[in-house]
Amino acid sequence: MEEKLPTGIKPYLDKLTLGVTRILETSPGVAEVTFVEKEPAERHTIVSWEQKNSCVLPEDLKNFYLMTDGFQMTWSVKTDDTPMPLGSMVINSISKLCRLGGSSMYTLPSAPTLADLEDDTDEEGNGDKPEKPHFDSRSLIFELDPCNGNGKVCLVYKHAEPVVSPDTEIWFLDRALYWHFLTKTFTAYYRLLITHLGLPQWQYAFTSYGVSPQAKQWFNMYKPITINTALLSEEADSFVNKLDPNKVFKSKNKTPVLKKKQPPQPPGSQKSHTSMTSAKTSSLAGNSSRK
Repeated sequence: MEEKLPTGIKPYLDKLTLGVTRILETSPGVAEVTFVEKEPAERHTIVSWEQKNSCVLPEDLKNFYLMTDGFQMTWSVKTDDTPMPLGSMVINSISKLCRLGGSSMYTLPSAPTLADLEDDTDEEGNGDKPEKPHFDSRSLIFELDPCNGNGKVCLVYKHAEPVVSPDTEIWFLDRALYWHFLTKTFTAYYRLLITHLGLPQWQYAFTSYGVSPQAKQWFNMYKPITINTALLSEEADSFVNKLDPNKVFKSKNKTPVLKKKQPPQPPGSQKSHTSMTSAKTSSLAGNSSRK
């Protein structure tokens, strides 16, 4: 059931969205905030999913599904009196929590898979860098958020052999199929999702190359309610757009600068001016020789 959030929303929805709807409604240019209300997932549906995939959902994600079977909130900005979709916050339902890289019965035996991208020479986790997930049987990866085609946010069981470890992490897989660590728990990721307001490409703030220049402009206009990330701490001067959005498109009437043109002098006057100049020069030279 799709419902446009009015000013006084239901108390449990306000808690579920951490009150971010009120912030969006008071933001300049936001046209509409839409929340798709979902029924809680049945407990037997969760058990069936765990049996099918031979793993146990983390407790915080399981409790989330028992409260709402997925999450979807979108908001738009008004440009030229036409709403343009901008923010999107999505958590897949339990039925769409599908395994990434799993073999399909419809693929050919020799067809390439994500497991073919695995390289034994890849760097493992060392120091502060956590070990990256694997596309092969060493890890189980499930898609939490398709990110509007900008990548995938995944629930990762990094150790699936010989048995699946219950420890999970949340990782971001970008469009170039590189992994980027986000959080250790689903609860921490959910807070990141809400506090970043679902802005386009916000997950790239946690990569080494950051968000695109266009996304930075949206970040500046609708600042995320979050701690300092690499996007905000590095190159702060180049990130901050000091232009006032309310004045950007206002036209300014510039007063043209008038240049006065000297009237053209007749040829005779130019010759007389030249002769007078040469006469003055010769008289000055005569005076200096007398001295």
